[in-house]
This record gives sequence, structure tokens and C-alpha cells, in this order.
Amino acid sequence: MGKTIIISNRLPVQLQISDGGLSAQPSVGGLATGMKSVHHGGESLWIGWSGLTKEDIPSELEGEIDKALAENGCSKVGLTQHEIDGFYFGFSNRTIWPLFHYFLEYTEFELKFWEIYKSVNQKFADAILEKADDNDIIWVHDYQLMLVPQMVKEKRPNATIGFFLHIPFPSYEIFRTLPWREEVLEGLLGSDLIGFHTYDYERHFLSSVRRLLGLDVSFNDIYLENRVIKVDSFPMGIDYDKFHNAALKSSALKGKERTDLQKKLDNHKKAAPDTKLIVSIDRLDYSKGIAKRINAFEYFLNKYPEYKEKVRLIILAVPSRANVPQYKLLKREIDELVGRINGELSTVNWTPIWYFYRSLPFENLIDLYTSSDIAWLTPLRDGMNLVAKEYIATRTDKTGVLILSEMAGSAYEMNEALLINPNNFEQQADTLKRAITMPKEEQMARNMFLQNRLRRYSVEVWANEFMDSLKSQKQGTGTYVSQKISPEILEWITSKYNTAKKRLLFLDYDGTLTGFHKDPQKASPDDELYQLLDALHHQENTTLFLISGRDKETFSRWFLDKKYNMIVEHGVWISKDGKEFRLLEKVKGEWMEKIMPVLESFVDRTPGSFIEEKNYSLAWHYRNTDPDFGEKRATELNTVLTSLIGNDDISVLNGNKVMEVKSSNVNKGRASVRMLGEDDYDFVFAIGDDWTDEFMFQELPQNAITVKVGLKKTHARYHVEGVSKVRGLLKEFTN
Repeated sequence: MGKTIIISNRLPVQLQISDGGLSAQPSVGGLATGMKSVHHGGESLWIGWSGLTKEDIPSELEGEIDKALAENGCSKVGLTQHEIDGFYFGFSNRTIWPLFHYFLEYTEFELKFWEIYKSVNQKFADAILEKADDNDIIWVHDYQLMLVPQMVKEKRPNATIGFFLHIPFPSYEIFRTLPWREEVLEGLLGSDLIGFHTYDYERHFLSSVRRLLGLDVSFNDIYLENRVIKVDSFPMGIDYDKFHNAALKSSALKGKERTDLQKKLDNHKKAAPDTKLIVSIDRLDYSKGIAKRINAFEYFLNKYPEYKEKVRLIILAVPSRANVPQYKLLKREIDELVGRINGELSTVNWTPIWYFYRSLPFENLIDLYTSSDIAWLTPLRDGMNLVAKEYIATRTDKTGVLILSEMAGSAYEMNEALLINPNNFEQQADTLKRAITMPKEEQMARNMFLQNRLRRYSVEVWANEFMDSLKSQKQGTGTYVSQKISPEILEWITSKYNTAKKRLLFLDYDGTLTGFHKDPQKASPDDELYQLLDALHHQENTTLFLISGRDKETFSRWFLDKKYNMIVEHGVWISKDGKEFRLLEKVKGEWMEKIMPVLESFVDRTPGSFIEEKNYSLAWHYRNTDPDFGEKRATELNTVLTSLIGNDDISVLNGNKVMEVKSSNVNKGRASVRMLGEDDYDFVFAIGDDWTDEFMFQELPQNAITVKVGLKKTHARYHVEGVSKVRGLLKEFTN
């Protein structure tokens, strides 16, 4: 087994250059902590930016930095200040961050930012390619590096790549506003496994993939020509024991052993034992809803004035991206809000808001968590929000109330918290009152469930579950019932073909010999395909049939002068040796007059759909419609047609973005078996991509070689990935 390579924007090591010397300290952030079980010993490597630009690093310290990072299992990607400005402060934090958090008014679509983002992503990809072997596992993290998976996959198609997004993925209607939306999706689809915090983010991503790229999505699998990508949700946990044990240790300290902050909190509680402390801890970011929370607190005090001098709000705002304009404005707004409210409502003995704009050491965070009766976290949009989990982990006596925004990813796992809409001041005020008056028994009952859940699903479990899922996805555990045609299987099939006395080939057309087109009439054969079919058709002892749902007029125009054998309209018509088509089955067409108005009504109600009228069948195509809307209409049409047809000798075929109504006694399986019975063939081969080809795979004898195009469950014995692989396989027959 190879090593694990972790890639993130920042390394889990903090470098500092002072007085010409260098110091390297491990980071204590959530990701660094979570990846401990994955990043250990000589079995892993972490690649990222060191936090120092090239301009910051004296040339004589380059080697020393590389050595210090290597001692911590890390390798750096060197970035200039210009690259940081465009890639990190530019595209990452002025385009992706606001857009993915639904702040379109702050989103900037600057081409120069995008170009730098692409070039820096390529730098990260090159750093991976330099260090990675084919049997390594690569795990890419977060929105700064969304193009990296595809950049690596292009050079290393056999690499095992996982990607995890630590922020929300927005709805399709929001995401589609991004000018480079297809490139971002394609970048992510270089992964074998894509992880999100919640099912909602996963669902939004799959919807965008379907609608913008037109790819087939089944449940949480995305089908490309040559592989299947799995998309799943993995809610990130915390290092529960670290926070819980720190809280126990803090509570055991006495007198002078306690921190200065804890002493001040203790003195406050002694002076005002009935006062409730409410804590709010966030990075200073517009997505956290800090300003709305302060306004909601003012609304609460005005609605319930009896709680003045009975509650105090402690706001810890950790500085973040201070050089981005929106963050400067946000800090000014919060400073002014806190100043105004404290100025208007303070008394001699009471200040309603304690406001800290700084980061605090870990032990002081524990002090705030353990001393506060209520944690009030109201992000307007948040990928997860680990502060909510940290607060619960520190409540060693199981008391305390968590008020949490339903817009935070962690709300999906923490139903026992008091969930609120951060835009609803009335609800927030009432919920604050409920939290203040909640009996201890209820607090403990709620927190017991929360703590048990958080203890079980820790950040280490999160990391290991993702890695296990990535490994099983690469192995393809239980995904398909057919075998992929490997070089060994191809050699065996070719050998059987070459030694056979009489061969019979059934080749589907659309999606097999050629790709799909929005206009079916434009999917005409190219010169390469004609040459391939000519070679097969003229081989001795070989009978070739093109077998398709196409109409006879189209196939006559394309192939009749070539004198290929053809079966069209799923088995209604047959042409041999260039002769005109004749009916292969006795079919009736009277029913078409009844069905046509139904299909026409669905065309009117489904923009982009159209009807293909054949001699003895009707096809409703919806490839050009919105994917989700098209599928909805297809389900509705299937219900209508099934009830309308009743017991008549008519059936509905659900193909690839097409529904076809035809006689029940006609299908490719019936037609292929009839041709098989006309001679004594010792090599039978059938290949197709659609549900209509499954009849063929089922009806042909077990010794027939049946091949499905695409990675889907099938009755075929084997599968290949796409049109190019189909043509490559058939060329082997002509050598």
C-alpha cells in the first residue's frame, strides 16, 4: 500500500522567522487535529502553503524551512504575494466564499482572480504529481483547491483522489451565476470521492452536475465514460476528549492555579449569582450573522426588560481577512452597534455586552465555554460550525443550553439544541427567554444525547470514515454486476473471435458506436466509423447487424448503400445486404392516433422536448430539457401512458432521455434471437448502452459475449467505459 498525501491551502505547521532564525510549531486547528489519524509516521505527506510568501523567505533559509517541514511530514508550495492576493484574498475569498455562503452582493467575478486561481491550483497539482506514486491515496481539502483533482487525474488517471468541501455548496440557482461554473465542477470530478458536511450540500452539488454538465446521476453516483464518482456526506466532528478533558482539568484548578480570565469570570458570578452569561464565539465574518445577533439581543432586552441586568452577552470575534473591504466594513458596523447598545442600556453595575476582538488561547476558550450558561450561535450560513460541538463537549455536568442557527451544518446532527432562524428576531428573543428559564433537568437530558453522539462521531472517526469510503470506492466494492473488459479479457474475447467458424455481431448505434447529440439527426456516422464497419462487414464468416431504435428512413440514408444488415425501431424492420427494409414483425399502428395527442401535450408543457414519429412507434425525447424537470415529466408521462394503455398490446420503453411507445411483441431481444436461429454461430457478440439493449443481453444464450457501454448495473457479462473504448474493442476484431 502506498502513502497518503493530504493537500490543503495551509500546512498544519506554523513557521516564524525572527532575528534570522526559524521556528516551526504544529497548528492546533480543527483540520490539523482531525487528520492526525491519517497524517502520521512516514506513511503520509501533507502538501500546502507554508504561510510565508517567497518575498518573506531569505534565500539562506530555504533549505532550513524545507528541512523543518519535512520533520513534520510536510512539503511546501511556494507562493508569491501576487499569487496570494489573487488566489486567496481574490478568487477564494471574494468570489467563492461569498457565493457559496449566498452573499451574492459581495461576490466579485474578476477574470484576473480566476486566472491566478487556476495557475496556483496547477502549482498545487504539480507539487502532488512530483511526490505521488500511482498507488498513493490523495486527499484534497476545501474551496481553495477545487481544480486540483482533475489536474492530477489528467496526468495520473489511476490515482485515488478524494476531495472534501468544508464550506456549504450552494443551490443550483446560486451556483449557476459563477462564470466558470463548468470548470469548477469538472475540476471536482477528477476525484473518486467527493465529501460534504451535509446531505443538502451533496444534493445541491449533484443537481448542478446534472443540470450544467448533463451527466447521469443515480442516487449519489455520477457516471462518467470511464469511471463512477461517489458523492457522500461526512459531518465533521471535533476532538471530543480534548475539550471534555480540558474542561475537567480547568474545573479542578483552585485559587491561584486558575487563569486570569477564569478568576474574573468567577468574581463576576459571585457578585451577580443570578446573572446568566451568554457566549458567542465566531470568526469576524459576514456569514456568521454577528451584527444580526447583536440587534436580536437588543430586541430581546426591549421585549423582555425584566432581564436587563440579569443577562450579559460575551462576544468573541476572532480577526479574519482584515484586508478584504467587506470585513473592514463589518468590523466597523459591529464596533458601532456594541458601542451604541452599551451606551444606551448600560447601568452603573451592568454592561449588556462584553466584546472582544481578538483570538484567545485554548485554555481561555475553555474558560468561556465552562462559565457560560448559554451558547448562542446564529450564522446566516455555515458549512458546519464546530464551536457548537466544542461548547457541548465542555459541559461536564451536562448543564448549559445551546441556541443554534438552523442554517449551520451542525444543526442537522444537533436536534436537541434550540434551533432558530437567524433572521427571525421574534423567535430569537423568545428562544433566549426559553434558554434562560430552562430547568436543569431538561438541559441535562438534551445534552446527554448531544454528548453521546459527539463522543461517538469524533473528528478522528470522520477522517477514517472518509478514507475507508475512498478506498472502497476505488476498489469498486459491490458496484457492478458486470466485469470490466481488462486487457486479459479482451485478449480472450479476441482469441475466441479469431478461432470462430461463424460469427454474429449485434451493434447498437446511439451511445455505443457514436455519442449522443441534442439533435438525433446530427449523430451521423463519421469516416472512422464507416471504415470500422466496412472492415467488420467484409470479414469472412462474419454477420454484422446494426440494431437500433432509429427509424428506417434515417438508417437507409446513412447505411443502405453500404449493404450492412440492419434492424431498426427495436425490431420492427429489417434490411439485409442493402435490400429495402421489410417488416420483421407484424405490428399495428392504430394506437398511435390515440397516443400522439398525449405526447403533444407533454411537449407543450416541457420546453426542449420533442416527438420522433417512427413507422410503428412514437418517441418522446427530453435530452434538451432541464434534467430534473425532464425526469419529473418522464415519471408523470409513464404513469399517464401506463394507465391509458391498459391491457393493450403496447409497451413503454424508458431509454436514455427518451421514452418510446411501441408494440409489446417487439424488442431487440426477440429480433436478435430470430437472427441467431438462422444459422449455426459459434461466436455471438452484442453491445449496447441502453435499457432497450437489456432485452438482447437477457435473450441471447449464456455463451454469448454481451457488453454494456457505461458503468451501470446490467444483464451483460462485461462492460466498457464509452464510445472510444467500443471502437477500440471492435478494431481488435479487424486486426
